[in-house]
Order: sequence, then structure tokens, then C-alpha cells
Amino acid sequence: MKGALQVLLLTFSTMAFGQASQTSIRVEVKTDAGPVRDALVTVSGQAVRTGQDGIAIVPVAAGKIEVAITKEGFFAAHTSVAVTASEQAELEVELQPEKDAEEEVTVYATRTNVRLQDSPLHVEVVGQDEINEELAMRPGDISMMLNEMGGMRVQTTSPGLGAASVRVQGMRGRYTAFLSDGLPLFGQQGAGLGLLQIPPMDLGQLEIIKGNASALYGSSAMAGVVNLISRRPTEKPIREFLFNQTSLGGTDGVAFLGNQFRPHWGGTLLAGGDRQVSQDVNGDGWADVAGYGRGVLRPRLFWDNKNGGTAVLTSGITYENRSGGTTPGSVLQATGQPYREALKTARYDFGGNVQWLLGGKYVFSSRFAASDLNHRHQFGEDIEKDRHDLLFGELSLRGTAAKNTWVAGFATQRDGYRPHNVPRFAYTYVVPGIFGQDDIEIAPWLSLSASARVDFHNEYGTFFSPRFSALIRKAGWTSRISAGQGFFAPTPLTEETEAAGLEKLQLASPLHAERGRNASIDLSRSFGPVSVSSTFFGSNIDHPVYVDRGDVYSIFNLAGPTRNRGVELLATYRKAPFTVTSTYTYVRTSELEPAGRLEVPLTPRQNFGVVGMWEKEGTSRVGLECYYTGQQRLEYNPYRDVSRPYVLVGIMGEHKVAAHVKLFLNLENLTNVRQTRWDPLLLRTRESDGRWTVDAWAPLDGRVINGGARFFF
Repeated sequence: MKGALQVLLLTFSTMAFGQASQTSIRVEVKTDAGPVRDALVTVSGQAVRTGQDGIAIVPVAAGKIEVAITKEGFFAAHTSVAVTASEQAELEVELQPEKDAEEEVTVYATRTNVRLQDSPLHVEVVGQDEINEELAMRPGDISMMLNEMGGMRVQTTSPGLGAASVRVQGMRGRYTAFLSDGLPLFGQQGAGLGLLQIPPMDLGQLEIIKGNASALYGSSAMAGVVNLISRRPTEKPIREFLFNQTSLGGTDGVAFLGNQFRPHWGGTLLAGGDRQVSQDVNGDGWADVAGYGRGVLRPRLFWDNKNGGTAVLTSGITYENRSGGTTPGSVLQATGQPYREALKTARYDFGGNVQWLLGGKYVFSSRFAASDLNHRHQFGEDIEKDRHDLLFGELSLRGTAAKNTWVAGFATQRDGYRPHNVPRFAYTYVVPGIFGQDDIEIAPWLSLSASARVDFHNEYGTFFSPRFSALIRKAGWTSRISAGQGFFAPTPLTEETEAAGLEKLQLASPLHAERGRNASIDLSRSFGPVSVSSTFFGSNIDHPVYVDRGDVYSIFNLAGPTRNRGVELLATYRKAPFTVTSTYTYVRTSELEPAGRLEVPLTPRQNFGVVGMWEKEGTSRVGLECYYTGQQRLEYNPYRDVSRPYVLVGIMGEHKVAAHVKLFLNLENLTNVRQTRWDPLLLRTRESDGRWTVDAWAPLDGRVINGGARFFF
């Protein structure tokens, strides 16, 4: 055995051959994603390539034989097998991809479906292998996966219910678009509680564009895009089940099924159930960990005619009941002031993505999506019911001419919000738009990309959103330069109102659209097993929407811009069996509040992380991670104005105990960091928005241990 090949199974069948000294060996080559075709199998000097099913049959003489398998983009492998003359040997092996083989990675969020290293637009990709690692740590949602990426921070927005949003390079979560195969199935709720309702088990790839992407995806992408690429079926049926249990009373059960029904048709099914018992970790009478029960069902249908036509159809159903607030026997209960937070969610969505090759030169694409989301919120004595509905459609044409790859299209989207108890905040946004993009290779060392979009908003008028990017490769260095402009249609749904509701919110004057500008430059290079990169970024947001939680709970546009400036540093060392990744982010973000220009709260200036992994391919892996979070400015916190820095340490391990079973164990936050070790979470008096808690600036749950098993059938 050598490198990243692991012999998974060696059995003998009862097939007999006529000659006593001759037999054959059946070698099946695969990966986690399915069979590997065209792999070169060499047995005792004879070389045979695998077919579409990943199988090669080689005649051999009885006795001990040597088997070697090679495939571009995968680690080579060698092993020896004892073969008897009376039976055909069967050898099943799993190839592991070379983690630095970027030539196989295609990104779809850029619309031109280019290879990762050829895209002028900077795109970060999380592959299947990394997603599988995260499954052992947080199988119920994708929040941890995003939080461990440089320049991204998952910020808890509601200590009562555990809601969170993703801040990209210091920008608030509402500016980030969450897509599924390019479809806006999650609406604006993808950046809030929807983030905690997306299981990663059916993901094949995760793509992140940081910075203003309104030129590609309209108003919802002013801070960037997170595109979730679904896992595809394979010719060999996929049957996987994962069970997970945590030390804080959390239980997850997720099943994933995939199958190629016919040569052109396949399908997958994700079904999951998650349960969490509410926990008062520090005994102050408040649930530090919200309780919930959730069920998710998502079937997908895939079509590929192998001649340029592809289609993906998806639908989803999500139900969740989430509750938090005071616990029996708490001080608030004893004084007759119990405060319960609760949220019931029912989400239904449907969408599709169809592509067709026209005349061998052009690709016609059609995307469509519809979703319906119903909420029942409880904020103490206030009950708020609302409905979010979305309709989306897009037609585009892609083609090539000489060294150009261009895209042009039309899109329209309708967003509706119906808060039944506070109808003054209702809105219906209808936004048709036209867009275009042109990528051109000027020279082998220089590529350019220019894109632009014009949106015709029914409430806020016409918006022009351009973006320009350049890819420069010289002397082993790679650099990308990008600048863009976009907008965001304001809504009352912010991080603050998600935690407190709208009943007490006052709107003094109509809100204005927010406008943003962004620029970045990055530089990267590999030195053998070490790769390094740096990204410098900056952005301005004009007319940012601000929620004041002082004497009057109100929402309005600030007079001055929000400014973000910072740098991301990344270094990775890969040499089997070890991988070490370190990230550092410095961000300085400020806004012109009524009291003057101040740092945006809950945005640490510095974040640093180191993750090390030892892996025996296909059998075992052990990981160690350490994250430092710097000081953050706090607001409406009577105990302190600036948070304490803290360090989180975690260890995870996974081991294959049988051909179809993997066991995993994850120890998270070994340093047992909890915000309530420094200050109370509960306020002395209730805020104007109705809340009884300060903002969460550190973990509330402390040390957590989870473990379980992943079964393959």
C-alpha cells in the first residue's frame, strides 16, 4: 500500500476457470463520489483501463501478484494480493484525490463555468473531502464550515433562539446571497435562521465569492455569494446514513440516497431529523442553548443527455419548532416576568436549472425558483406571524468567440413579505433586470472579466451594478484584482429585529436603498508543499440601514457610509499524511452612528486560526484546531464596552471500523469558553426593543462533545 490508496475489501467468488494455474482478478476503482473511469490498472506487467463502471478484469497466474493503479489527479497506489487458481479474485479500492489538483475543479458561481485557476474573479471552493470532514463536527447545518473560512464569521444574532448570520469581510449578514445550484431557494432568510437549517450531507461543493457580486446576482449579493452545489448521483447506488449525539442533548439523523436510474436520469434524496434539548448551562434561569426539533426532506432529479443538455430539478420541505427564554425556577419566572422566545418554521421550495447546447456553439440556460416560508414568532408577550414568498426566473445565453467567453441574459424576481401582526412593514419587491459578462484571455499571463447588470426596482428605481476583474500570472505568482458596485433594497429584517421582532419597532421615515462599492487585490503562490495567499480588501456602503435600541427602538438610514478595510492571509502545508492550514484576518469596519463614527459592534478586528490534520487515507484521520478571536466593540451592554479576546481549541477523530462503517468523535471548545464566565447574559432591566439579554459575543454553550457513526450500504 502506498500514498493515498486504501484496500477496502478483498473477497473471493466461486467462479472457476478451465486451467488450474490460470485465473483473473476483478479490480473495482472508486472514490467517495463514485466509480473512477479510465484509471490504469497494472497487474504483473499487464495494463488495463477501467470502464465507466470503474471496473477492470485482468487475467493472471495463480499466486501472489502486484497491483498498481494510477489516475491523473489522484494519488498512485500499490498493493499485493494472493490469488488461488480456482477462484476469481475481487479487489475493491478507493482512490483519494490529490488535494492540490485544481485542474479538476470547476466553479459555477461565475456563470461561465470556468476552471478555478482560470477565473479572473476570486472564488474559494470547499470540496467534497472537506465537506466530509465537517460532517463529523456539525452534521446538522453548515454554520461551522463557513465559520472556519478566513474572512468569514458566523455571528449569533439571537441569544434566545440561537439564530446566526454570516458576515463576509466585516459586512453584515443580510448582504450575503445564499444560493443552491445558483437558485435563490432560501430568499433573504438564508443569512439568518435558514443558515441553521441547511444540512451539508447532500453537498458536493461549496463556492464563495467575497465582495460585491450584484453584477452577477442582483441586490441580495452586495457582500458576496455562497453557492451550494448539490451532490450528484453515480452509476453505483449511494446509501448513506449518519447518526450523531452531543453532550448537550443534541441528536442528528441524516440519510442520503443517490442512484442513476437510466443512462440519462438520476436522482438523490436527503432526509434528516434534528433535535436539541434546551440547556441552561450556567444556571441563571435562561436557556443558553435553544431547544428545537427539525425535519428536512429534499429530493433532486438530474438529467444529462451527454450531448450538452443538462437539468437539475429540486424541491424541499423544512419544518422546525425552536424555543428559548426563561426556564422554570428562574428569577424572571419568580418575579412574574417569564419571557419565552419561540419560532415555528414551515418552508416549501421548488426550483430548476436547465442548460442546452445550441448548434454546438452556444449554451442556453434557464433557471427558475419558487419558495414559501411561514413563521410564527413569539417574543415574550408579542406574537408575530409572517409569510415570505419568492418567485424567480432567468434566461441566459453563453457562447465563445476567439478568446472571449460571454454571457447575456434577463432575470426577474419577486419578493413578498407579509407580517400579519405588523402590516406597516409589508412590502412587495418586483425587480426585473438584464445582465452581461465577458471573459477574455488577453495573453497566457493575463485574463480579464467585465460584468454589468441593470435592475429596475419597482420601489427604488434603476440601479447599475458593474464589476471588473483581472487575473495576472507571472513568474509563479498569481494575482487577482477586482472592483464592483451594487445595491441592497432595504427591509426591516435585520440582525437586530430578528432577535427582538417588529412589534415595538418605529419607522420615522421611509428607508432608502443601500449602495455599496468594493475593491480587492490578492496575491498567491505555491512553494512545493506550501501555498500562501494574501487578500487586501475595502468597501463602502452608502445609506446603511441602522437599528437604534436606545430609548426608542427605531430603524433608519445613517447619514454617512459604513467603511470596511482589511486583509486576509492564508498558508497551507500539504504533505501526506499531514495537512496544516493557518488563516489570519484583520478587519477594521466603522459606521457613522448618531453618537459619531464608531466601530461596527460584534466585529472583531483580528481572527487567527490553525487547523492540522493527520490522515491515513480511507481509514483514519485526526484533526486539531485552534482559533483566536480578538476584541469586539459592544453596544447596549451594561457590563462592558469591549469584549474579551478568547481562544477555542478542538480535536476530532474518525476511524473506519468496517467496510461500511465509520465512527467519529469531536471535542469542541476544549477551553470551555463561555461568555457567562465573564459577565451575565441577562440584563438588569428590559431594553426598549423588549429583550432581556445582551448580545452574544462569545460561545454560550461552552465545551461540547459529539460523536456518532456514518454507515455506507
